[in-house]
Amino acid sequence: MPDNENYCSLPPPFYRFDPLAPILFVALIFFLTFLARVMLSPLMPGIIAEMDITPSQAGALFLILSIGYFIALLGSGFISARILHRRTIVLSACSTGAALLLIAFSHQLWHLWISVFVMGMATGVYLPSGITTLTGMVDPRHWGKAVSIHELAPNFAFVAAPLIAEFFLGRYSWRAMPAAVGVVAICIGLGFAFAGKGGDFPGRQPDAAAFRSLSVDRFFWMMVLLFGLAISSTMGIYTMLPLYLVNEAGLERSFANTLLAFSRVPGLAMALVAGWASDTFGPRRTIVAVLGVTGIATILIGICHHPVLLSGLVVVQATVSTGYFPAGFALLSAITPAEHRNVAISLAIPIAFVYGGGMAPALIGVTGDAGWFGAGIMITGFLICTGAILPVVFKPGNAAGGGENAAISLQNCNDL
Repeated sequence: MPDNENYCSLPPPFYRFDPLAPILFVALIFFLTFLARVMLSPLMPGIIAEMDITPSQAGALFLILSIGYFIALLGSGFISARILHRRTIVLSACSTGAALLLIAFSHQLWHLWISVFVMGMATGVYLPSGITTLTGMVDPRHWGKAVSIHELAPNFAFVAAPLIAEFFLGRYSWRAMPAAVGVVAICIGLGFAFAGKGGDFPGRQPDAAAFRSLSVDRFFWMMVLLFGLAISSTMGIYTMLPLYLVNEAGLERSFANTLLAFSRVPGLAMALVAGWASDTFGPRRTIVAVLGVTGIATILIGICHHPVLLSGLVVVQATVSTGYFPAGFALLSAITPAEHRNVAISLAIPIAFVYGGGMAPALIGVTGDAGWFGAGIMITGFLICTGAILPVVFKPGNAAGGGENAAISLQNCNDL
């Protein structure tokens, strides 16, 4: 009975948790690796002006980045199994910094493609180790809140990237930003190597048993699709939005970047609200609401060209779209047994990112070349709307995590 008493006892308040500072340190590294992936978007007008590339070639850059990210995420389990999750996080931060320096010194398109591919691989090894380290430090009943703090990092990056880009574009070449951020990423990575905590255990190397366990779970594959749609609603739209606002809607570059940054500010609070909603109402209900509203707002962005209305829609879309990830990661962690969790993330996210962060921007770029920029955004929005239907049609049954996972046992499966 003592075990049951300990299991049912209430955890201490989240703000009193000792791991809060280590969680923030991990989130800082996530911020830098995510900033590296999104900074090309606000820099793209400067890159296009200097290197004379088309919207479809710009979209291809993000597809190449997603392919590198895909490969690294799939192989991240082999790395963390040998050097531990903590050292994998350090490796990601330092190699991301080195890749950004390569981008800063790229003067030809093929060189830029190679450098972006390397950056995709460098940032790709972080996420499975970061999420596994995070959930290893926090009681399962606080996963939604912990992940929401972690998800502040990409939201801060979405806000910071256009502002930092505008600062450098107004004073220096676009190359100054990747060079500066690259140096900072290397320094922070080395700092985590000496002062960071958590993740001092190996990851689960992907094997046939782990892949077989996940591959037969239809709910896991639904999560892969949902993550792909969610990534297209955030990074996919974000990467091509500056070009759309400038080339199609006729906004000034400085105003477009300012709007891009401002639109992400409410998302900082939304990430925390979504974490609370996930813990209170259940991840499944949170996902349905978020993707439904996000999809409709995305469609309207592709239709509307009035500057005031368009600006409001950009803010709404950016704010609501960030609400998916605390619920999505909490649910993905909950349906997966602890020993397979990093494998599940390293399998689900790269597949999802190839569509959301690569194919979706490439599609929008191709339609932009054809003079139908708005149509590409509308198609992306319609697909996002389907994500609000899937969790209603497919409800979790016997997930990979079984009934043994603590997070699942605290909620009725219908609430997931």
